[in-house]
Amino acid sequence: MLTSFGGPVLALYYLVLAVLAFYGLHRLVLLAAYYRTRRRGPRRPEDPAEWPLVTVQLPVYNERYVATRLIDAVCRFDYPRDRLEIQVLDDSTDDTRERVAVAVRRYRALGYDVTHLQRAERTGYKAGALAAGCAAARGELVAVFDADFVPPPDFLRRTVPYFEDRALGVVQARWEHVNRDYSLLTRAQAILLDAHFLIEHQARNRSGNFFNFNGTAGLWRRQAILDAGGWEHDTLTEDLDLSYRAQLAGWRFLFVPEVTAPAELPVDVNAFKRQQFRWAKGSIQTARKLLARILRSDLPWTTKLEAFVHLTNNSAYPLMVLLSLLVFPSMLLRRDIEPQTILFVDLPLFFGATIAVLLYYLVSQRAATGGGRGALRYMPAVMGLGIGLAVNNARAAVEGLYQAGGVFERTPKYRIEASGDRWRRKRYRVRPNLAVLVEGLFAAYFTLSIVLAWMLGMWSSLPFLYLFLHGYWYIFLLTLLGGRRAPWRRPARLAAGSATRR
Repeated sequence: MLTSFGGPVLALYYLVLAVLAFYGLHRLVLLAAYYRTRRRGPRRPEDPAEWPLVTVQLPVYNERYVATRLIDAVCRFDYPRDRLEIQVLDDSTDDTRERVAVAVRRYRALGYDVTHLQRAERTGYKAGALAAGCAAARGELVAVFDADFVPPPDFLRRTVPYFEDRALGVVQARWEHVNRDYSLLTRAQAILLDAHFLIEHQARNRSGNFFNFNGTAGLWRRQAILDAGGWEHDTLTEDLDLSYRAQLAGWRFLFVPEVTAPAELPVDVNAFKRQQFRWAKGSIQTARKLLARILRSDLPWTTKLEAFVHLTNNSAYPLMVLLSLLVFPSMLLRRDIEPQTILFVDLPLFFGATIAVLLYYLVSQRAATGGGRGALRYMPAVMGLGIGLAVNNARAAVEGLYQAGGVFERTPKYRIEASGDRWRRKRYRVRPNLAVLVEGLFAAYFTLSIVLAWMLGMWSSLPFLYLFLHGYWYIFLLTLLGGRRAPWRRPARLAAGSATRR
């Protein structure tokens, strides 16, 4: 029966693999742009004669463990107090409200201009809260920090001077991580984010293409928000949406990687999967909303192409699920073909889909730490996450194609800063969803595929099958276990508000 459908199966297999290879090879394009532009860093201007009024917005929703840590950090800003307005945009429905109220009263008594804004309804979720805050904001510039961030005291002094350029709409800083070394999961997440900032953001920004504000750890010129139409909540990535609308309106963005803002990475794999689901769904929603407008614009074709790849990148996840179903049947259909022929066709495509991505992450670690060798041992976890998230993120991407907006489910944080911190008995735990069953089925499917390939002597197929076996088993077991600390090392405690070791 399989042979009767052999032609269509192989055609679909190669088509899917070719598209995935395209997105994978695009990482090499970003790497080339990174190396070509890495010495084009912006010159920091002199301090302004008069510091502008800055409104710092802190959107909070049920973050009892970290909300006051954020308020404390912002109130430590080394910035003229009479030029600083702080808004705590608190949509909480639990005792976070009381904790925030106490902190706000304490700092107001010390002379800080800090207000506690609460809405009767959580309309628009984070985007709605930011819009409500902007309506009341007095600042020319608006900084945004999510609840899990611990920005350093000099953050504003190092970023505000860039706004001497009146065409500049956004300055985005780089994320760092207070709990990078807490577990293998947090280490893998840190590598993924390092690549996003140090390679992707830097390459796009310095080569003249669009890139996005990341929802936190950045400053907006308030007029850029208004010119772009303000915060909207018809996507789950309001930051990505507003970023593209602002750049289409003519505002320039700047990425400043030397300025960092530490934050807390999710220690619970189910919380991490929720975060990835929201990002994947929101990016597809943004593509559906804005891509036609971008392609019709008078932007250079290179900028349009880069925007297309950026906004549609998460469409690779449904294709990854489809490839997971096709890879073993396609190998069975070709088992009588000379191995050299299979390698001649498959190897270049798999290089694009996997090896190019691996190289991309290794280079990012070299950029982050000055040497990438130490990152090699974490690459199996990084690649495992990339493949294992396929089911979770594929559902998100499909939903994003037909559904606008949706429930903004925030990623819970537990104030995990040191190796001995515990989170399992704290509130806000995220339960596994039905995706874990599909991930388990794929793990079993590839176990059987490996056994059959071994029995049939399909030796050239084993490395390819193992990639999927590793990815699905990794995410399946991690979901069941809930995430564990790496047993082979005991990291040193990292001070909240300082960058991790680099």
